[in-house]
Amino acid sequence: MTDNLTVTVLGTGIMGAAMARNLVRSGHTVRVWNRTRAKAEPLAADGARVAGTPAEAVEGADVVLTMLHDGPAALDVLREAAPALRSGTAWVQSSTAGTEALGDLADFARAHGLVFFDAPVLGTRQPAEAGQLLVLAAGPAGHRAAVTPVFDAIGSRTVWTGEDGAAGSATRLKLVANSWVVAVTAAAGETLALAKALGVDPGDFFGAIDGGPLDMGYLRAKSRLILDDRLTPAQFAVATAAKDARLIVRAGEEHGVRLDVAAASAERLERAAAQGHAHEDMAAAYFASFGEAEGPSA
Repeated sequence: MTDNLTVTVLGTGIMGAAMARNLVRSGHTVRVWNRTRAKAEPLAADGARVAGTPAEAVEGADVVLTMLHDGPAALDVLREAAPALRSGTAWVQSSTAGTEALGDLADFARAHGLVFFDAPVLGTRQPAEAGQLLVLAAGPAGHRAAVTPVFDAIGSRTVWTGEDGAAGSATRLKLVANSWVVAVTAAAGETLALAKALGVDPGDFFGAIDGGPLDMGYLRAKSRLILDDRLTPAQFAVATAAKDARLIVRAGEEHGVRLDVAAASAERLERAAAQGHAHEDMAAAYFASFGEAEGPSA
């Protein structure tokens, strides 16, 4: 197989659109589809072909990459594409699907002769746009050459976690990593909310931890988005983070683990979404500490 592939990207939100652009830049023939076509249309200017239906998008594709809201959404779209899917096509499932949905996705792949890769990614808008995502992937070694050019185009590194995508080793690692992201973001928001309530200058807090073991770049980056009121465009939206937090909680429950911080973080994110912050960066969970939606300077 040559390195120049025909790649279909189903789902062109924040991440999918960035991935499609990097695939075009890498010389691949790229077809894109999104349920709301207006979100896919701008990719035509980058050289992608915008399809009207999932079936149209996947016809003749070497690789189909799904970057949709969750597992059920990915399965619904692949069912729409089913009449045009070609046996032997690689399906790179990059949505954060959760562990519950993987069985249905893998069953669909087997039924249609697709080579299934469980391949979620770590990273937000900026690394996605720069082609610097970390790809977590599981799939058969004998077929990895078919998807390596895709992973090289969208990411800086690929971590292989197993040979059976249906086993969900990549998704499980993604949920563990996202549990840390959700926890740190929630803690950053609560810390700034408490500082505001107590009349403490956030700069004094950062000065106190500067260079020590409690200091970290992610804490500062998310705090800066809040303090500078730069919550749009979202790097990782509140609504998506809330969905992921619920997947994390359910995965823990399935395996007999109670995840109190993840559950509380999911509630905070859902509360912030209800206040009108659903499409802002997940750092906007900060607002869930207050009774009404308000700006950082309020």
